[in-house]
Amino acid sequence: MLDLSFSITDLEFFLLILTRISSFVFVAPFFSMDGTPRNIKVGFSVLFSVLLYNILPKPEIVYGTVLGFGLIVVKEALTGLIIGYSASIVRYILAMAGHISDMESGLSMATLFDPATRENITITGAYYNYGVTLMLFISGMYQFLLAALKESYVLIPVNGAVFSTEKLLSSIVIFLGDYLMLGFRICLPIFSTMLVLNAVLGILAKVSPQMNMFAVGMQLKVLTGLGILFVTVAMMPSISTMLMDEMRKMVTLFVESML
Repeated sequence: MLDLSFSITDLEFFLLILTRISSFVFVAPFFSMDGTPRNIKVGFSVLFSVLLYNILPKPEIVYGTVLGFGLIVVKEALTGLIIGYSASIVRYILAMAGHISDMESGLSMATLFDPATRENITITGAYYNYGVTLMLFISGMYQFLLAALKESYVLIPVNGAVFSTEKLLSSIVIFLGDYLMLGFRICLPIFSTMLVLNAVLGILAKVSPQMNMFAVGMQLKVLTGLGILFVTVAMMPSISTMLMDEMRKMVTLFVESML
């Protein structure tokens, strides 16, 4: 016989699952884009919560007062936010690489308004951001994020998160080191080319002082920077793989900080 009973305890468990997933969707890459309608975000959160509700074991949720249940809700919301944020911060590596590339190639004053993040980004930053995001989407980034969110309930059950400030700070410090290293690796072709170009322009300025190297150098830097971007377009799959590995690393570190 089919059992369709749904007690108040089941409702509490479902709402706690929905809280973590909604918080995750609010900050996670791809899911949190402003181009995605809010109705789709809400519907997806409810649908995924229903699927997880049917497969997750139902733990006993113990609380004494309404305030106690509210604290459990806040804990689940923070858990979802931290997991989503651990994947979202990886995209700032692309913004850093684009900023350095545009600063070296003379395009730092040309900024664009990104409707997805509602932030001003540089031209090269937008190129890296949308190109790599497309590569990550094709390679199954959303599948990894959903799988990581599902597995988080195995490691961190409902009302089972224990926030370790020391581990969270350690994870952030590790990311900052990777942030500088990976960002510089992405923009290294343009940075090294511009370094050689500046040396050549400096030598030419000494050899022929009558030439206006400032006017010539600005145009030459822009053309060279765009040319390097065109030549290094084949790096996109490698950059996507590198950032996907970094995303897995960060999600793992931040989840371990809540065990």
